Amino acid sequence: MQTEKQLREDLACAFRWAARLDLHEGVANHFSVAANDSGTKFLMNPAGRHFSQICASDLLLLDSESIPPAGDNAPDPTAWCLHSYFHRKLPNAKCIMHSHAKYATALASLANWKMRAIDQNACRFYNRVSYDEEFGGMLLAEEEAARQARALGDNKVLVMRGHGVMIRAATIAEAFDLMYYFERACRNQHLAMAAMAAGESLFQIPAKVAEQTAQQWEEYPNQNAHFNELRAILDREEPEYKN
Repeated sequence: MQTEKQLREDLACAFRWAARLDLHEGVANHFSVAANDSGTKFLMNPAGRHFSQICASDLLLLDSESIPPAGDNAPDPTAWCLHSYFHRKLPNAKCIMHSHAKYATALASLANWKMRAIDQNACRFYNRVSYDEEFGGMLLAEEEAARQARALGDNKVLVMRGHGVMIRAATIAEAFDLMYYFERACRNQHLAMAAMAAGESLFQIPAKVAEQTAQQWEEYPNQNAHFNELRAILDREEPEYKN
């Protein structure tokens, strides 16, 4: 397992890149990562801090089995409700990223809201996305978090009706890569659907090929290469993220 220092730096990097790529909503949204094997201790952003400004030392070390801290170091109440539950109840949920990324959120707002296998990026998520069919308002009650956990099941991506997207992964690098590619797949689907409105037809990859491609994605080497490059860029351009 990574040291707490490494986890802090990686998570701060993820926040700053989410801001650069417009995968966030200002001071809202929240990412967390387990700081011990059981997940009872986890790092998460404090309330009211813009993603683009987060440094490693800003991240709160929280205990999912205790009462959250108050004052300047308090987590957002909705963030605490969701992330403390997931880290407490799902030890395999090492990293959790919840985002209102614009294309994923637009997908969550459609009546016909399922990801379609229309390109290689979308195939990565073929039969690997869960959908929470309900919207219960602000996520402030544990039963809401429990429903999200049930809806997610064994998948790593949960589209939250009328809300956004949540990613569950083993590492920060994997979670960020999934969030990035899921948003790209959502963007491509929206662009293709816009062309349909102008009279174009939508190409659909056959189910057998889509499943084969999804498995190829899972076996693809160098899955950390993307995040390693993001860190290298920040090391040059915004090295203070490590502070």
